[in-house]
Amino acid sequence: MNEQNNKNKPHEESPKIAMGEPVVPVSAWKKLLSKRWVYPAVYMAAAAIILTLVWVYQDASQKPMDSTPASVTDSVESPDGQDLPSGDKTAQETKAGNEKAAETTAVAEDLVWPVAKASEVAVVRPFYDNEASAKDHEAALVQYNDTFIANTGIDLAREDKQSFEVTAAMGGKVTRVEEVPLLGFVVEITHANNLKTVYESLADVKVKLNAEVKQGDVIAMAGRNEMEKDLGIHVHFAVYENGELVNPVQVLPKNQ
Repeated sequence: MNEQNNKNKPHEESPKIAMGEPVVPVSAWKKLLSKRWVYPAVYMAAAAIILTLVWVYQDASQKPMDSTPASVTDSVESPDGQDLPSGDKTAQETKAGNEKAAETTAVAEDLVWPVAKASEVAVVRPFYDNEASAKDHEAALVQYNDTFIANTGIDLAREDKQSFEVTAAMGGKVTRVEEVPLLGFVVEITHANNLKTVYESLADVKVKLNAEVKQGDVIAMAGRNEMEKDLGIHVHFAVYENGELVNPVQVLPKNQ
């Protein structure tokens, strides 16, 4: 009975595609992307491309840039703003180098004794050094009337009391030329490295204000002044560094 009933039941049929309905094919890209190895492979390929681009960029940046020969296109600007021919470029660079070397030499210049012949003069009154002994302090005092004044430099004179040439202790610019009643003629020269030298008790001054002088140039003759008239003909020489007095003997050559 059951078997008969089963036979009479219509058989369930599996879904079928309707007649004439197109079959949608599976995309080849989808099939490819469904593979497990695809994404790692794509990542590795992208990384390789990025690394290659970085390497190419670095290699290009390390190469020197191509330059056209100076004789064709290069030019240099002259001090007055005009372009100079390229052939003058090397000369200009050489000149600049020489000027820089000269400047370095000037900065490195050391002080020398402010006289034409150092062997002909002697220190007749020393600099008043606060750290010196009481005896040295006494020798470094300048007496004017009833007042004692600390000597701000050293005083140089010849043994025979004769005049002598006073010279620039270092190259620089003359920043003061003045006659002072008690000190006589005074010349001040400003140098590199914040140095300044002062020459007092002068006669027959040979330099003018704002003049440039070289080391050893004669600036005047030794003379007399009222403040230290007991010394006769002499020159008073003072040295300032950064605006402070220093003992000239400590910065001058030892072999006078």
